[in-house]
Amino acid sequence: MQRATSFFAGKVTKTTSRRGALVTGGAAGLARGITLALARDGYDVHFTFRPSGTGPEQTQHALTAEGLSSQAHPLEFLGDADRVLEQLQAIVNIRRIDVLVHAVGPMSIQRFERSAHSDYQAMLDGNLRSAVQAAAVVLPQMRANGFGRLVFFGMHGSAVTTPARGLAFYAAAKSGLVAFARTLALEEGRYGVTVNVVEPGDIRDKEISREQARKVSAANAVRRAGSWEDVADAVRFLIREDADYLSGVVLDVSGGLSGPYERKGT
Repeated sequence: MQRATSFFAGKVTKTTSRRGALVTGGAAGLARGITLALARDGYDVHFTFRPSGTGPEQTQHALTAEGLSSQAHPLEFLGDADRVLEQLQAIVNIRRIDVLVHAVGPMSIQRFERSAHSDYQAMLDGNLRSAVQAAAVVLPQMRANGFGRLVFFGMHGSAVTTPARGLAFYAAAKSGLVAFARTLALEEGRYGVTVNVVEPGDIRDKEISREQARKVSAANAVRRAGSWEDVADAVRFLIREDADYLSGVVLDVSGGLSGPYERKGT
């Protein structure tokens, strides 16, 4: 598979006011691309990273190379619940957050018969509890300001509880997340806040551009691999200021994939 010569190659298009955006997990994967995409659009971007995981340097270097900036915050969502809330609140105290893109979501692939309670706890805390905590911290300011955009990352098929072998806890957490997000959409709409979910498909290489992905065959309906740009554009669409009629949406970004995994012969 061809690798990107420049992960973030593209053009800066500052099209928004200086609203504040928080991207969780922005040091790596699809969230890294979303972090850059929002910075290019003119957002004042903050992102979190795991202290014990991938550091923020690559994301910050890519931003600096384009004359952009961001602020990185170490945060372990699997840590003590009260400590997580304190750290999130510290970010909000620095900068009002108008847009939350909650991309954090650890995945563990393991059959239920081989799983322990700790595996269950990690999937629930990392995927569902983390989303609840992030929403709890950013929503008060959004309500007061009369504007907010929340986008959560689901699993492909989580809106309809599609099963996948080895993903019992992860799939359950993501389906719970969709229910949480759609309920928030009902409750928060009167404050000018929209809440939506993006479900990325089976995107194997999270660093190639869309142009490169179009040259890579994949076992989905459109017959090409997905890219970070495909997912970032879905997020950008949902957080637009004039997208106030789009709430409670679960947007599938999978190339028409029908199951959880891309398989040969699809």
